[in-house]
Amino acid sequence: MLEVHQFPCLSDNYGFLLHDPESGETACIDTPDAEVYLREAKAKGWTITQIWNTHWHPDHAGGNEAIKAATGCTIVAPLVDAEKIAGVDRTVRDGDFVKLGEHNAWVIDVSGHTMGHIAYHLPESGMAFVGDSVFALGCGRMFEGTAPQFWDSLSRIKRLPADTTLYCAHEYTKANAKFALYADPDNEALRAYAEEIDTKRAAGEPTVPFPLERELETNPFLRADDPAMQARWGGDAPHETFAALREAKDNF
Repeated sequence: MLEVHQFPCLSDNYGFLLHDPESGETACIDTPDAEVYLREAKAKGWTITQIWNTHWHPDHAGGNEAIKAATGCTIVAPLVDAEKIAGVDRTVRDGDFVKLGEHNAWVIDVSGHTMGHIAYHLPESGMAFVGDSVFALGCGRMFEGTAPQFWDSLSRIKRLPADTTLYCAHEYTKANAKFALYADPDNEALRAYAEEIDTKRAAGEPTVPFPLERELETNPFLRADDPAMQARWGGDAPHETFAALREAKDNF
């Protein structure tokens, strides 16, 4: 079984080390803070052998060079974003896979936040590392992509097995819940979820990771194809409803 070690980085990022006990390999999922990653790996007794970048933003790839210099690890990055990422050894795109020991992680195009954003799905382990494409009760800002593109990306995530555990990169959930309740006020499952989030955050507990199944019921951005959401937010197609929700969240 793969092990995930999660820890806070920067102001609101999460760092992840993915470890395969059988092979001894360890992958950094993005690199917000090289010092913290190296310290956490040392504390676990793990040797970093790979970095899997999801996109080019500095709070995801800024630690690449320092970690590579310290460990000699191999850096995997999305093809489209690779020119903006330091130290890349291999580029990947939708449908490719990377390996940690004997475990395969399939690359999914989840562009929209950036033009090359990817996620890593490990079906045998029931987990996916989704970067800033989707958050608990939210999604990333549409900095570079278009609404149809971003909706297609979210649709790929929606098609993963419902029991997939999603690991996103930020602790944004409490703020996302406030907007979600505004966007979808009649959703009882959402209301219960928001209460749990308040309890967790009051206790200093993380809201990440989280099950896809619950997001399918409660995340307004993943529900842009739901007739009730379309009736409330407009749009003749899901990407138009998504665009309306994304604009509203940007100004919320």
